[in-house]
Order: sequence, then C-alpha cells, then structure tokens
Amino acid sequence: MFYHVYPRSFASSRGAAVGDLAGIQSRLGYLQDLGVGAIWLSPFYPSPMKDFGYDVADYCGVDPVFGTLDDADRLIAAVHERGMRIIIDWVPGHTSDEHPWFVDARSSRTSKHRDWYVWRDGSGDGPPNNWRAAFKGVPAWTRDPASGQYFLHSFLPGQPDLNWENPDVREAMHGVLRFWLDRGVDGFRADVVHNIGKDPLLLDLDSEQAGVPRFLFNDEAHTHEYLREIRSLLDSYDGDRMMVGEVVLFSTEQMAAYYGRGDELNLVFNFKSLYAPWRARAWAECIRESEAALSPQYAWPAWVLSNHDLPRHRTRYGGEAQARAAALMLLTLRGTPFVYMGEELGLPEADVPDEARVDPGGRDGCRVCIPWDASLGAGWSEEPWLPLAPEAGLRNVEAQAQDPASMLNLYRRLIRIRANSSALREGSIEVLRHCGKLLVYRRCMQDDSLIVAVNFSAAEVLWEDAPALAVEVASDARGEGEAFGGSLRPYQALLMSPRLA
Repeated sequence: MFYHVYPRSFASSRGAAVGDLAGIQSRLGYLQDLGVGAIWLSPFYPSPMKDFGYDVADYCGVDPVFGTLDDADRLIAAVHERGMRIIIDWVPGHTSDEHPWFVDARSSRTSKHRDWYVWRDGSGDGPPNNWRAAFKGVPAWTRDPASGQYFLHSFLPGQPDLNWENPDVREAMHGVLRFWLDRGVDGFRADVVHNIGKDPLLLDLDSEQAGVPRFLFNDEAHTHEYLREIRSLLDSYDGDRMMVGEVVLFSTEQMAAYYGRGDELNLVFNFKSLYAPWRARAWAECIRESEAALSPQYAWPAWVLSNHDLPRHRTRYGGEAQARAAALMLLTLRGTPFVYMGEELGLPEADVPDEARVDPGGRDGCRVCIPWDASLGAGWSEEPWLPLAPEAGLRNVEAQAQDPASMLNLYRRLIRIRANSSALREGSIEVLRHCGKLLVYRRCMQDDSLIVAVNFSAAEVLWEDAPALAVEVASDARGEGEAFGGSLRPYQALLMSPRLA
C-alpha cells in the first residue's frame, strides 16, 4: 500500500505554517503503525511555487521551505530503516520558466537550450494552433516578446513544455532520475507522463475537442519509446526500483498500453476509478474493464480514490458512511491501493474561502493540513498555510487513535488483514453480483477465499442467495464476528469469509 504525502500539509519540524521533510520524518512512526508499505512525496524541489512545486526550477535540489538535500537523505534513510519504501514525484513534461534551461532558451533563437522546449512561429495574428492549456482554458501558447515566437505550455505559462524529441533533453532527464536513484529513492511517480511525446505536426484539435486542455487527448506512439528507455534505466538498478505513471486518459485500453509488454511503466493509476460515481454498476465496470485490459503477464492494477488534484472522496461520495465503505473496497480490490493523506481520518473537502485560496486550479480544499490533535492549531505551532479541514477538533489523529471504531482504526485493521491475506495481496478477483445498489466480488488465492459486499444505497439491501458467510470486517463495525444475515445496512460494506456448517 502506498501513502501519498503532500509535503506542505503533512507535518512541520520547525513550528512553521508549512510542512517540511524533517516533519515527515518525525511522523514515520504514525505511518508505520498505519501499515504503510511505501510513501509517495509530492514535489519538494526549488520552485517559484506558481503551481506549488510542479513548476520545477531545479530537479536536483530541495526548496528551502522544505529543508535541504541532507534532510532528504536523512528521510530516505529513515524510511528504509523502518522497512518502508519511498518514491518521489518526477515532473518530466515541463519545467518552471525560472529553470536555467528555459532562462537560456528564451535568451536567443540560437541559444544552447532553445530546442529543449517547443517553439513555433505564430499563425497569422495568433498562436500556432488551437490547443488549450489546463487552468482556466487559456491558449497553450505564450508569445515571447524578445524572439517573437510562441512557446508551448500544457499548464501555466510559467510551466513551458520540454521537447522530448531532443535527445539532450532525454539524457538530462535520465540524469535527474539517476541523481535520486543514487541517493536511494525506490522510484518515482511520473507527473502527466503521457504528455511528454507531442504530435510533431502540432495539428489543430477538431471541433469536439477544441476548448478542452490538449494534454487530455495526448497519446502519441513515440511516448512509448521514451518510456522503454526510462524502464531500462530503472531496471539497471538493484532493489526493484519502479515508476507509477499519471496517465490522464479515460479509456482503460489506452491507459493499459502504458504498461507496454512489461517494459514501460510498472504501475499506471486507474483514473476511471478516481472519477467513477458512487454506484455499484460503475464500480463493477471499473473492475471488469481493468481485468480485461491489463494483461496478467505484464500489468498490475493501481487503485486510487483521492489525490492532491481532486475533491476528497468523502465529500464526493456523500458522507462518512460512504467513505468507510469505500475504504473497505479500496483495500480489498486486486492491485496496489494508493491512499491520500487524511483519507484514513475521513477528512472531508475543506471549504476554503476565496480570500485564502492560492492554487491556480482551485484545488486548495483537498490540500489542507493534517490535524494531529485537538489543540487550536491541530498540532501545528503556527496557523497552517491553509485553513484546517472541518471538524479538526474531533477528526484528528490523536482522537481517532483512541477510538476503536474510528476511521483510522478501520484503515489500520484493513491494511493489517490485507498484509496477512494471500487472497487480498495476490489473488484473483471475480464480480459475483452487481445491480443499482449492491456490488459483490470474490478474492481467491488457493485455499484463501474472501467475499466483499458493498451497499451503495441509503436503504437496506438484501442478498437473497448469499452463501454461508462470517463477517470479518464491517465498515460500520456492526455484526463483526457473526454469521452474515443476508442483508447489508445503508452504505455498509462487509469483508466476509466462508463459514463452515
């Protein structure tokens, strides 16, 4: 199981309003107790923070707000000492406009790094084509007054896209990977990695796609060549180094292609699950599409419910009961689960007032700080950089650790059971039943067999032909250790084992 840490909001070692690497190290005991196997860190590199670290000004450093390279080395070592692994965000598609490469690139049409980025002359009085960027739908091109050319940026104008057709760019980015691998990281989460290859003709989008960010349609064949080069680099290191890719394509078949034949990405996030509505049929389709598209020989699923880019799933799904059921489902699916920090506390999306919002994409509500205790600052010595989540006085680590029925302890139990069950770790999955309200699936590995049933509705649901089963875990902690009675309470999920007569 991976645990996703957004460093600004996890923990501070310095009594500051913003978290840091040493703060993460100070809370590793909490993550170990939770049962975390690996940690993924969002960017901590030097950055002007126009996109809060995803605009990288130096891939081989640490922004002073988060500490130093020595702090990074100590954190990596401390994670390994506790038997966990650590991966870090890698942003391959673009840099900050303050990165030395781009500063040189825009200095002259003949500069050394000019072709490290995507430059084109305009078309008539406007940009080279009709591509749009993320964030407010602005054009994906900005004119550079000094040279008169436009540069491509899939996101903010302060995030110019790298030109991966240039072999010097590829070698430089491979050097970044080697820098961190040599320091001991176990791998990377590759940001929007399907966007590194571009249509060499830069053709306009058609009328149906125009106005939608271009990166959502970017699926170029030569990207797979780049990924095979990266996989070869990773495989040259000892210790099972890996990369999980953010491939924001909503076709399961397209997503599956980024595993290659076991020679591209090790894992690819299943974004169909991230956007799936809270309905049994939708989740049954996610499971079946994943099983059909991912070759068992080459691909292993990666499941996620929330992250630093989307509203938290407790709010999206409607409340505490749904979030509990979703936790049981996430941690019993076939594949690797990724848990975003705060999910284990059942944090809802925070209602951040307009005057406090700082993110260009409006994602502040899912990025608020972890509440560690019931104190005024929730364990933060200064007022955190974003307002705290609702109910932080009750929904905090200290309070939930002492409550056996809390969301935190539900996660702890499920993670422990998963670690000890061959069926949940490696077994097959088979959807047994789904309708508008009920989803049932079986996990099986030789003699180890478990049944998961999830009620997606606000009404009691009958499972009339259910076999004899014993309830091992209930999302609402009701009926555990008892025989399954044939019905599920509203928004209840159950993990069950066969019951001997």
